[in-house]
Amino acid sequence: MRVRAHARPILMATVVFSSALPAPVLAQATPGGVGSGSVTAEEPEPTKPRVPQATSTRSPGVRSRATEGARKAGPSRQATGVGHPGPVQAQGAEQIDVHADPVALHAGGGLLRPQDAPKAISVVGADFIARQAPSATAFDLVALLPGANVASSDPLGFSPQTNISVRGLNGDAIGYVLEGAPLNDIAYYTGYPSQFADSENYDSIALQQGAADLDSPVLNAAGGLMSLRFRTPAEKAGGMVNISYGSYDTNREFIRLDSGEIGKTGLRGFVSYSHGASDNWRGPGRDVRQHVDFKLQKDWGHGNTASLLGSWNQAIDSYYPQVSKESWAQDGIHGANNLARQYDVNNEAAGTDYWRLYRQSERTLYLAAPVELHLTHGLTLKATPYAQGAYGNAPGGTQIPTSGLYNGTQPLADELTLPSTQDGWATVRADYTQRSYRSGFTTAMEWKRGVNDLVLGYWYDYSDDNEKQQFTAISDGGYASNIWGNGGGSGIHLSDGSLLLGTNNHTVTQTNALFLGDRLSLLHDRLLLTAGFKEVMMTRIGTNAMPGAAYHANTNSAVPLPRLAARFQITPHHQVFFSATTNFRTPAETALYDVFDPTSGQTESKGTTHVKNEYSISEELGYRYADDRFVGSVTLFNYNFTNRQVETLTSQNGSFVQSTMNAGGQTSRGVDVEFGLRPWHHLSPYVSGEYLHATIDNDIAANGDLLPTRGKTAVRSPTLQAAAGLTYDDGHFFGTATVKYTGHQYATFMNDERMSDHVTGNLAVGYRLSDVAMLHKPEFRMNFINISNQHYLSGVADPTLNAKDTTGRYGTTIAGSAPDYYVGGGFAALFTASTGF
Repeated sequence: MRVRAHARPILMATVVFSSALPAPVLAQATPGGVGSGSVTAEEPEPTKPRVPQATSTRSPGVRSRATEGARKAGPSRQATGVGHPGPVQAQGAEQIDVHADPVALHAGGGLLRPQDAPKAISVVGADFIARQAPSATAFDLVALLPGANVASSDPLGFSPQTNISVRGLNGDAIGYVLEGAPLNDIAYYTGYPSQFADSENYDSIALQQGAADLDSPVLNAAGGLMSLRFRTPAEKAGGMVNISYGSYDTNREFIRLDSGEIGKTGLRGFVSYSHGASDNWRGPGRDVRQHVDFKLQKDWGHGNTASLLGSWNQAIDSYYPQVSKESWAQDGIHGANNLARQYDVNNEAAGTDYWRLYRQSERTLYLAAPVELHLTHGLTLKATPYAQGAYGNAPGGTQIPTSGLYNGTQPLADELTLPSTQDGWATVRADYTQRSYRSGFTTAMEWKRGVNDLVLGYWYDYSDDNEKQQFTAISDGGYASNIWGNGGGSGIHLSDGSLLLGTNNHTVTQTNALFLGDRLSLLHDRLLLTAGFKEVMMTRIGTNAMPGAAYHANTNSAVPLPRLAARFQITPHHQVFFSATTNFRTPAETALYDVFDPTSGQTESKGTTHVKNEYSISEELGYRYADDRFVGSVTLFNYNFTNRQVETLTSQNGSFVQSTMNAGGQTSRGVDVEFGLRPWHHLSPYVSGEYLHATIDNDIAANGDLLPTRGKTAVRSPTLQAAAGLTYDDGHFFGTATVKYTGHQYATFMNDERMSDHVTGNLAVGYRLSDVAMLHKPEFRMNFINISNQHYLSGVADPTLNAKDTTGRYGTTIAGSAPDYYVGGGFAALFTASTGF
């Protein structure tokens, strides 16, 4: 007997029976989508569908019509059900093909799915991602999740000037991994989402707000973990293509090819290429991006899998100046808050504000090869070797004298003859370049023995980072050669043939980590207890080649990181969990090195190897509910920090460079809430929110005195955030409307300046056709970003200790310094036509 139950033909599972078949069947599919789990047939209760426990790998799915088919077959073909006397033997093997739609398994339009881990985690699914603007970054896609506070500079996701904080913890306190491979910048810990994968290739993006996994190859994850997963390569050859056009002369083209199974090897893969370009929405400039993603995968045996995947990105981006509150009040999105469209060496900035001097160029390559092998006697080996290469230039306009220069603290006798010189000062481009290489691996052996699941693992990471600042002459027309800033040919040379440099440091970092953990499952998996321990040993060997600086800058750290967690399934619908996690991180590399002003030889910032590592302890207590209609959670959290590291931006001889400052102790407490409905009459609502109370625990040293910061609110920590979304999708017409509220945030540790709260909304509408000839479900979509065209400050770019002059604890006056802010992107519309084939 073959019974087919059809919803949309996206996920298919086959169940084969060799004996009696119960007539009422409920098909339940794993929320992970195609190939992520099994489908099970169960007998439902007479009056309502059965719902699996949240501890199961299954979620309520689409009801099969097998019962109806059995009734039509007549009594002799029916299997046992309510009111039937006994089993009937099937004649031979019987097969049921069930087709289900994974969208029906998710709640909130793809923003929410049931979770089982003993820690807070929110997942954005491919169904939500597919309705967003295709240029959206990973930060944009998680912006509605509880705790996520995204600061952007443009509406379409091209600019690298973006940031995210989670529960008030900045983006450099978050780990970013692609299928187990780290994506963080090795020097500053930040993540650059415009360099990550194209949105069409994401299967899911998971945000663990409070804790990284025990085996995650990250050092800085006090703010949690963002895990990116590629889609699984299709089993049949085909592909996808889309073309987008919209505001600011934006154009984007994307194509993906799926190989299907290659011969009889069991290998299948995909490769994609995209090109995109967009004008600056404020001020002059244009961003251009090219990107390649690929994945090759082989599955065999019982759960064995091996993959090779990667992303390559090249971009040339323009620059959006950050603004002070004073300049924002005066000029808003116009005037002096933008770079100059024309080069004029005679203007107030002496031409240093010309937009072409700030074009940022970058190339990155991420590679990973995750392997999972199921061995005998309950043993599983997991390993992920990875590699990363990056090069980028963060340039800016500045002026240097043609005589009286310094190389570090060493005066130079050179007399330079340079274009664009006025009164002995030449306008030049300062090229701050970073060239980094990284490789490593994680490996873990898991042993399932009865109710215990033990894991023993090792992580090794090697990174090599070179950072230099050279200077490039500018022609009288404002042209500076070689925007990449690499090689000596374009730099300003001294009489001895050497380059004039503002920075020249080299850092080699090695990390070794051993970890051990155990998962204890009791009461038929209703109670899960976990414990783990990780010992991280990190060594930095640095050199600073600038004359007058300390040449060696070496540090060593060895930090024990224990953790424990528990989850209890109260009923099939109700679940509680608790976790306690420790984390640490070292300051950014820039903290190690002295920096000098080449115009005077004075020290701009003093480096030190006596750095204090940040250490944190975090706890979570949560409740979850999930049934066949509702999914939701409430999580209480608490953090305690010592030597809290806060990211800021510093101007280094015309280039804007990331750095960190020690903010002492901090306590953060709050609650996260998210709630959503599975599709009901094609509608799926979603809401999330956060209350956060983050305070500084001590006074902060400044200029030989103490700023009275104890009890003040931490920077980048909005007290309230809330988001809501409503999705409609009937298989043809679809649409998503979202709105996000972000409360005010302090930009100084003294709380004497803050940015206002803001509300933004997005809208997407589209129509999906049925198959047309060789085209699979052609689709037309309009995305509207910041639909009300709000002009607002989206985030704190560089917090300062105090904005106004402040009297310290010892009576001295500590001068204020104004912080700067990101300006949020304005309104944008983007039309996309796409199809599979």
